[in-house]
Amino acid sequence: MAEAGLLPAGAAHGLHQFINGSPWNWQPVRCALAGTVAAGGPAYAWTCADLLIPKQGEHSVGVHRRLDQATGRTINCQRALGLFLSTGTRCFPVDWSLVLDGEWDWDDLRRRRARIPEEETGRPVGAYVIGFAAGVAAHTRLPDAPWVLNLTRRCDDASGVMAGLARRGLDFVCEVESRQIVLIGRPAPRVITVGELMEEPHARQPHVLMRQTEHGGSRAVRVNVYGGPVRLSQRGAGKDGVSRTYQVLELPSADGAQPPRYWITSLMSRGVEEVLTLARSQSTALATVATVREGFGVLDFEGRSFPGWHHHMTMVSAAYAYQRLYGTPGAGSAPAVPLPVAHAGTTAHYADAGAKGLGA
Repeated sequence: MAEAGLLPAGAAHGLHQFINGSPWNWQPVRCALAGTVAAGGPAYAWTCADLLIPKQGEHSVGVHRRLDQATGRTINCQRALGLFLSTGTRCFPVDWSLVLDGEWDWDDLRRRRARIPEEETGRPVGAYVIGFAAGVAAHTRLPDAPWVLNLTRRCDDASGVMAGLARRGLDFVCEVESRQIVLIGRPAPRVITVGELMEEPHARQPHVLMRQTEHGGSRAVRVNVYGGPVRLSQRGAGKDGVSRTYQVLELPSADGAQPPRYWITSLMSRGVEEVLTLARSQSTALATVATVREGFGVLDFEGRSFPGWHHHMTMVSAAYAYQRLYGTPGAGSAPAVPLPVAHAGTTAHYADAGAKGLGA
């Protein structure tokens, strides 16, 4: 922005101060951004995705050593969790949390230097997800769309996340591991994993879906659905206290070389095709993470403070939304269509997850 030639010579210093030193509240800006995205097209799904940001030193807020599952290498990085709103084939980052591990949770000196608020503490990744969901649910002007989550990787409590969504009356499609526990039968429920459940005799109801191939043809894809409802436990009761029931889907690999994939969904009345189409929102979010990471300045932030990081990520999200909503593909610049400005007095908080974000 500062080097675009449209701003005065001191713009670079001013922009640096705006990101790192200015006390502006990023939360209402993100609320306005989410509202702008929601107004730009029909809301399809809410989803979350990880973002690892490599770092050279050890003083940037939240930096630590972590295994990068994509490369198998241990890297020095920040770990962020992004909230994304899918509108059909497009996906927009609208909120971020910085995962604070190890010393960043208890080292008072490091926390003071990085200006980390007292309420920002280390917690399981699932708590960040529930914090996002609580904030969205509390904001009346944000769309009520299903939550699509991959709970097979880097999530320590898949059952807790699904139960948290259920308590807020939110629908979801969650990919889970084969060892995910469910309850079947009444009045004395049986505890079983979804992998074991789908191996039981007559448990699976096969559905055949047709998919287009890259050569213009079509191929059959088999999806198995468990013939009855399952429950998660009493933790999975809805906000009215009534125990909710769910559906289990299994997608075997095409050649049998890979293990099957499993989803648990609250969308009992939706067709299998629709549920799996929703599940693809996760892939769209991961592709968006890669685009935002490489093309919108995520790696360029050199500040060390917690507020500075959140300011920077807010600007990254706004730039991405501006380009996607108002930009012309292939054009050098986007037309001057301003994003709505959040009211300065707006505040945001999460109801009970201890996380900051798109609250009311």
